[in-house]
Amino acid sequence: MRVAAAQIAPVWGDSAATAVRATEWIGKAAAAGAGLVVFPETFLPGYPFWIEHTNGAVFDDPGQKAAYAFYLDAAVTLDGPELSRITEAARDHKVFTYLGIAERADSKGTVFATLVAIDPVKGIVSAHRKVQPTFEERLVWGAGDGHGLRTHQTGDIRVGGLNCWENWMPLARQSLYAQGMDLHVAVWPGSVGLTKDITRFIALEGRCYVVSAGGLLTIDDISRGFPLYAAIADSRSWWRSGGSAIAGPDGQWIVEPVAREERLVLADIDPAIVSGARQNFDPAGHYSRPDVFSLSVDRRRLRSVSYQE
Repeated sequence: MRVAAAQIAPVWGDSAATAVRATEWIGKAAAAGAGLVVFPETFLPGYPFWIEHTNGAVFDDPGQKAAYAFYLDAAVTLDGPELSRITEAARDHKVFTYLGIAERADSKGTVFATLVAIDPVKGIVSAHRKVQPTFEERLVWGAGDGHGLRTHQTGDIRVGGLNCWENWMPLARQSLYAQGMDLHVAVWPGSVGLTKDITRFIALEGRCYVVSAGGLLTIDDISRGFPLYAAIADSRSWWRSGGSAIAGPDGQWIVEPVAREERLVLADIDPAIVSGARQNFDPAGHYSRPDVFSLSVDRRRLRSVSYQE
């Protein structure tokens, strides 16, 4: 199977326009022969970049409140028109799609960093809410759960994925290795610094292929209607610079991290190579020692309220 990472920028804060971009790049991936394409973390409708550049931890600040309200309004739901459009594109082009979204909760006051897996036949087959937002992200995103820690079969490949620094969580990785994962998807906001070490590490540890998809973002991608636009207008030219890469089951680069370039990062993968690599190490099989170590994963979708009628 040929796989692709779509290293592109969203139309930041505009979920409808970003959904159109996603459908266009699903088509480009199909035209390039890819059977699977991966988009960056919260690509739809964009990563909350402003927090670290505008003193986002200030309590009860009107500007920060307005920025959050803007982002909350731009967030999407799994049954909304944006995901429906993208699901149709995945079906029409026959491309399995991993898409990072900012998911608005039913409460309408919380956003999750969610990695959605879209099967071209079955539609959305999992929605993994990032179990632990990273550092300043906790000012914007809620903590997720284990519901989406699942792998999926597409062709001869078993694939699973995690969001950003979740990829550094050993138990999250192990929960996917145990499901026979051939290809690991890692989605990132975008930089070589984020992907240059962990991509190869997971590939070598899991004896699997790894596709890291990092995003792009500059001031030109931000709407002037964003409440804190004036505060960031003179900031750095690149907030997110890509870093998309692909590593093989031996931990070596197939495609080294790509920076500051809008493109598809492509590679052909072979599950037989994964099988051979596990001859001497299988982290969830013959090298796992279940008599000594064990892992329990709660895959219930956690909710704050349950109703009994």
